Amino acid sequence: MDDIKAKSTQINEQDHPTFGEAARYWIKLGFMSFGGPAGQIAMMQTECVDRRGWISQGAFLRGLNYSMLLPGPEAQQLAAYIGWRLHGIKGALFAGTAFIVPGAILMIALAWIAAAYGGEGAVAAVFEGIKPVVVAIVIAAVYRIGKRTCKGPVPLILAFAAFAALQFTHTPFPLIILIAGLAGIMIAKVMPHALTMGHGEHTVESVTHTRASDQSATKRFVIITTVFLLALTIPSVLTVVIFGTAPFINVLKLFISAAFVTFGGAYAVLPYVANAGVNVYGWLSGADMINGLALAETTPGPLILVTTYVGFFAGWSNGGLSTAIISAVLTTYVTFLPSFYLIIAGAPYVESVQRFAWARNALSAITAAVVGVILNLAIFLGRAAFFDQSGNVHWISMAAAAISLALLISNKLSIPMLVAIGAAFGLVRIWI
Repeated sequence: MDDIKAKSTQINEQDHPTFGEAARYWIKLGFMSFGGPAGQIAMMQTECVDRRGWISQGAFLRGLNYSMLLPGPEAQQLAAYIGWRLHGIKGALFAGTAFIVPGAILMIALAWIAAAYGGEGAVAAVFEGIKPVVVAIVIAAVYRIGKRTCKGPVPLILAFAAFAALQFTHTPFPLIILIAGLAGIMIAKVMPHALTMGHGEHTVESVTHTRASDQSATKRFVIITTVFLLALTIPSVLTVVIFGTAPFINVLKLFISAAFVTFGGAYAVLPYVANAGVNVYGWLSGADMINGLALAETTPGPLILVTTYVGFFAGWSNGGLSTAIISAVLTTYVTFLPSFYLIIAGAPYVESVQRFAWARNALSAITAAVVGVILNLAIFLGRAAFFDQSGNVHWISMAAAAISLALLISNKLSIPMLVAIGAAFGLVRIWI
């Protein structure tokens, strides 16, 4: 084991990039990170492990496994983790920020187009055409994640229970996540093999891990936590003091809580964000929410950037363009700041964290419950896409969604290509 570790260290030292070299790659990745987390992780595997040799395969997989245990976008957190491995805290901050900034800027621009011109002519037709495609994308996510995670009666029961809790009792999403995690820990004690880990394809290597002293570890954690709390509190308070309470108090309350319960990917937390944005605060309509999801699917960066879109509409509905931009930036900041904190605070302990069976069992149960949560999202979006205000059914949209779903499940077309076809379909419909 010592020989393997020494060899790995020698390779890493030999191929260790300068900060400038790594920075150029992270900026490039930020502009090219299309295709969702699977595609983004594959890009980093190809470049950072296979081609450049900046990080060993074992370290890459351990970072990925750790990111999957955390709330937040795993691809962005993995980029931050690799950045930390290469250049410490400044590497983590740069890599994670570069991963999201291009997509966030583009999302703000597209949100402005949707808010200002979404009801006019060709723009409205484009959005009308992509609605059924988005519903198909969400249903395909239910199928894809459910096929991987709901293997056995217990995961299926957890998925159905989560769906029923959201659909019929309107249980808050954070509470569902908490209950699912606790249920996973308790179920695993009684039936150790009842839960199938959805991320089991990534094995954790056994490595020699040297811990710092308890005193220095505690000091490091306290310092990082203090800096995080200050970084979260000071900009939030200044924004409210300078620009007023509306909509910023509600934006902070919604998106800070969402950031800490985003287990299982962006689709899991979207019902929580959509319900708050549409039904609780009235920032946007269900149709607007569909448009935002479509835009997030076709822009670089993590899908959770749809929160930037919702944050923009929060500001737009309360004060116009300048308020919308401030709200979108604030939303993006508080959505991703916890991810940086969790990576920087926990990165030195990646090996030991993954050995906690209770954490893996909790994540297994949460991932199963997320299938029901995403199904609830599909129904929420389907109501906006397939029915008008009078309750009339849009049969053409239903047919378009069915065709889109078949193409997605059979892997005939990528999501961006399908969204583009949907937009063209909308233009053809209005022309006819």
